[in-house]
Parts: sequence; C-alpha cells; structure tokens
Amino acid sequence: MIPTSPGAFSLEWLEQALGALAGSLRHMSSKPIGTGQMSDSFRLALEWQGHAGPATIIAKCPSHDERSRHIASVLKNYAKEVRWYRELAAQSQVSRPHCYFAELAENEVDFALLLGDCAPAAQADQLTGAGAELLRPAIIQLAALHAPFWNSDVAARHPWIAHESRALLEQALPVLAEDFAVRYATRLAPEIIALARALAANITHFLDWKGSASTVVHGDFRLDNLLFAPGGQVFVVDWQTVGIGCPFADLAYLIGTSFADPTERSAQEAGLFDEYLHALAAHGLAPSRDAAWRDYRVYALSGVLMAIFASMNVERTERGDEMFALMAERPARQALDHGSLDLIAQA
Repeated sequence: MIPTSPGAFSLEWLEQALGALAGSLRHMSSKPIGTGQMSDSFRLALEWQGHAGPATIIAKCPSHDERSRHIASVLKNYAKEVRWYRELAAQSQVSRPHCYFAELAENEVDFALLLGDCAPAAQADQLTGAGAELLRPAIIQLAALHAPFWNSDVAARHPWIAHESRALLEQALPVLAEDFAVRYATRLAPEIIALARALAANITHFLDWKGSASTVVHGDFRLDNLLFAPGGQVFVVDWQTVGIGCPFADLAYLIGTSFADPTERSAQEAGLFDEYLHALAAHGLAPSRDAAWRDYRVYALSGVLMAIFASMNVERTERGDEMFALMAERPARQALDHGSLDLIAQA
C-alpha cells in the first residue's frame, strides 16, 4: 500500500523509498507548501544518523479534497506526473527537481512522489504576474522541454502520454462556461465572459486546430509552476498535465497568463516569441515563424479554457477564485487582441 500523506510516512518506509540504510532516519517533520489545488505538497525535514541523506525533500500526495481527486482520476493527472518522472524526465533537457521516488497505485489515485527540494528557488506569484525579465529564463526552459521530443513518435513508445480529454471537454465545457459566467459575473468584464461563452460554443473548432508542430508539452506552464532561483535558474514543477500537443500553446499560455498589464504584454510578446524561436535554434530547430505565430494566436485561448475547466472542478478557495479570474482575464485580452476565435472559425 502506498502511503498518501506525510502522516502515513513511517521512518522505515522513507528509508526504503530514499535508498537509505535501515535505522538511519531518526526523525521526520512536515509542513504544507505550495498553492496547488489538484494535489497536496509538503516539505519534509529529515534528521539522519550514519547516512548522508537529504536534509529536506518535497513530498507530493493526492489532494485532501474529494472533488479534486475525482477529476484528477478522470484526467489521469496523477498517473501522468508519476510516469513523467519515471519514463520521460531523463530524456528531457528541462530543469526539474530530482526524483527520489515515484509510485502509483492501480487505482491511479493513490500515489507518492518524493522530490528534491529546490530551495532557495521560490514559486513566482501568479496573482501579481511577471514581466519579460522574469519570463526569459522560463522560455529557455520551455525550449529545453520541447526540443528533444519535437515531431517525434514519443506517444508510440509511451501511450499514456497521448491520453486526452476531448470528449469530456466537448460535453462539459458549455455547461461549465455558464457556471463560470455566473460565478464571475461581477468580477470579469462582459467581453471576457462573452469570450468564455464563445470558446465553449466553438470548442470543437478549437480542438480541431492542427498545429504546425507537435511535442511533449507541459500543459500548465505558468508562474505558479515555476521555481526561480537566485542567479536565474528556473525549475519546472507540477507535471500533472503533461501530454502531446502544439509547443506554441505552452508559450502562449505562459505569456498570456503572466502579464498583469495587457499593454505591456502586447508590447513584449512578439519579442518573447522570437526569443523562444532563438532558444529552439540553439537546439537545432527552425520552425516556420509564420506558422508558429498563427498557432500562438490560436492558443491564446488555452488559458481561458484552463480557467473555465479547472475553476469548476477543483476545491474552491479564495485565492483560487482570484487566480482563475486572472487566468481567464489575461489570456482573454490576449485572444481578443489576436482575433483567436476568428482564426479557428476560418480553419
């Protein structure tokens, strides 16, 4: 049986999971960390005797919230993250925490991940947002994630990564968008609510869009899932939405959800887009800029889609309400600027 919370982690189990000598772990304490709503994360402080084990590690476990666990099971979020660390992380060039242990039960809900502590690297603040200077090193990591799998047959070798939720999205999104509109009616401008409803009405056209390239994508590449260290190092965390998709979707999502000021985003995004292409060139890739830019414009809608779907399916919190409002508002402005809905309608 997999222990699914620090309270269930015995010293003996931790010793085995970390490959330590029996009897060498003298004490463990834990504190909740992070702002994730799909799973629970903790920093474990470890005291060793006769073994040079890590002083701290990060434990990731199923959410305490039943609704969040249910949607994670439906979307196979927990299974994806465990399998990413076990099967694909070593093939990637992206900076991520070291994985000590990754185990998943047959029910694909019970799991435990033990990861390296990246402190003093710290999570950026999704609510505050970020400008171009903070995003540049993240964009380099995005290229490092995408490049090794660019237009590859990775799904043939790892079928689990091709699991997608198209049927669920087409069925559920119109209803979820109406619930979203009611919840945020006084928080979001009418044009933002209208865009959310229009996306739901056109979800099939959006899902039918054929991107100009395919690779392993993070699927939720935003500030809350990036740890920024002194000196510019960025670690990418939270791989529960990893999948196969268009690389320019990750880029549009990062830029669209990060800038608090839409005027600043508009002024900076073409330059950041070109910096991503430059980072790909360092890996020997040279995609068509025109085709990539069309994909980028379409996938500005991905932030709005995530905000609608996630906000209605995970545990509701005060911070979560504001985060999802901003995650809809910022990329919605981006999508309106780029005529994203018009593009998919013309496809």
